[in-house]
This record gives sequence, C-alpha cells and structure tokens, in this order.
Amino acid sequence: MRYFLAIYVLIIVAVLSIAGFRGSHSPKPPLEVFPDMDRQLKLRPQSGNGFFENGRSSQPYVAGTVARGAPYQDVPVNTGRISGTTNFVSTIPVALNKTLLARGQQRYNIHCAPCHGVTGDGKGVTAKYGMVAIANFHDPRLVKMPAGEIFNTITHGKNLMGPYGANIDIPDRWAVVAYLRALQRSRLAVLDDIPEFERAALQQNWWWVSRRDPKTRADSICRSGQNCLTGW
Repeated sequence: MRYFLAIYVLIIVAVLSIAGFRGSHSPKPPLEVFPDMDRQLKLRPQSGNGFFENGRSSQPYVAGTVARGAPYQDVPVNTGRISGTTNFVSTIPVALNKTLLARGQQRYNIHCAPCHGVTGDGKGVTAKYGMVAIANFHDPRLVKMPAGEIFNTITHGKNLMGPYGANIDIPDRWAVVAYLRALQRSRLAVLDDIPEFERAALQQNWWWVSRRDPKTRADSICRSGQNCLTGW
C-alpha cells in the first residue's frame, strides 16, 4: 500500500510539473500535445500581407462574381423593393397558399412570437420581463405598412429589433409576412370577406359562441356597424 501511495503522489507531481496548473501564468510556452491548429497559415482581417499588390489581407470581391447562394438580383423577392427604386412593394411578390401560411406560422412562432406574441399584439414572453416598445402588429400604422417594408425590417432590423436576415432565409421571410397579414386580417375581416358557401357554418358557430358569452359578441361589432369576426 505504501508503494502504491508513493507512486500515486509521484504521478500527480509529474503531471503538475509538465502540464502546470490550469489558469496559471508562466513566461515559458505551454507544452502542446495537441496544438489544435492554434498556429496556421491564414490571413487575418485588417492586417498587412505582402502577397497581394495592395499589401492588404482583406481583398474586395472579384468583379462579376457573387457568393454561392447569395441573393444578388435587384428584384422585389430579394429586396422587398420595386426594382431600381427605393420604394417598397405594397403586396407580397410570391404565390399565397396554405403551405406558405403554415410555414409562416411555424417560423413566426419560433422567431417572432417570443416578443410580438402569438397573436401579434406585442404581448409576448419578453414583455412579462419588462421589455418595452414591442410593436403591436394590429396598430393601424403597421396594418397599412407595405409588405416590402415589413420584409426589410425582418432582414435588417429596426430600432431595438435586431436583424433576422441571417436566421430566416428569403422564402421564409415572405412566409412570415404572409402569416402576419393573416393575423392582421383576423381582426379586420368582415362577413363579406368570407365565401358564401362558408358563411352559414361560420354564422352558426359564431351565434353559439356569442350566446354563451355576450361580451364576445359585443366586442366583435365594428364601429362601422359591420360584423367583425374577431379572432377568426
């Protein structure tokens, strides 16, 4: 047993002598068993390099080239603006269908709902922790905002909101905009917006809900006198 303890202590001393204490300082270079590419032939940004004629390590893009997969064309789908102008497109420049809305709902719930809320009213989880100035998508200003401007805000951010261009690709950004319009429409729709073949069933369901909760019925009446189906 004595020999075992002696050998054990010697091993510990040897390891500490070779590897040193974690976090300690020493003027000598550390012993590297696995260098893990700590030193490699690479160009550091904003540093000089004699290989190129201009002596810089950071070089501009080669004329006429573009990164693979980069959205380079000046078209509304990529920029949210009318080609050749700074004006935003007013409508969504992609085909609207159930698949797009379902995808938009999924992406919205992941990236947008924590702050803006599931219904877009600005009462997400972050609002409960004191975060203020969260946009309410049902505000008249945002309801009238062009679709391209919403797309641009998602891409580049605005005010306290950071950019999501790196997190959400272009098709998904338009899907989020489409779903956002659906959320806005759910509070602004009137009975005339619903196809006739669906009105009867909807009116019957709404009559049952309003009977059980008269306040719900009262809250669903628009100031103009039209029947607003809030939440549908």
